[in-house]
Amino acid sequence: MARPNFGTLERILWFVVVLALVGDLLTTYIGLRTGLTESNPIARGALAEFGFAALLGLKAFSLAVGFACRPLLPREYVALIPAGLALPWTIAVFVNLSLLV
Repeated sequence: MARPNFGTLERILWFVVVLALVGDLLTTYIGLRTGLTESNPIARGALAEFGFAALLGLKAFSLAVGFACRPLLPREYVALIPAGLALPWTIAVFVNLSLLV
């Protein structure tokens, strides 16, 4: 299997994905510890059933789907995958921060 060829834009977007993922996990963890509740019903159910590790699993699943779908897209559209992951996670970070402040 050939190694993926990441362009500069896509590389930057994957970096943003990692930052947003870590930021979302951290702000969610802090928010839950301070009494806030998870607004995503799927994540809320997973948290209730499996604890915080469930969020790691959900994020890992999202990344796995993104990487699995990447080869299916034409080269000029592959940056949409990290953009599609980074956008909601970045928004979640800002929402979580606003609730924590």
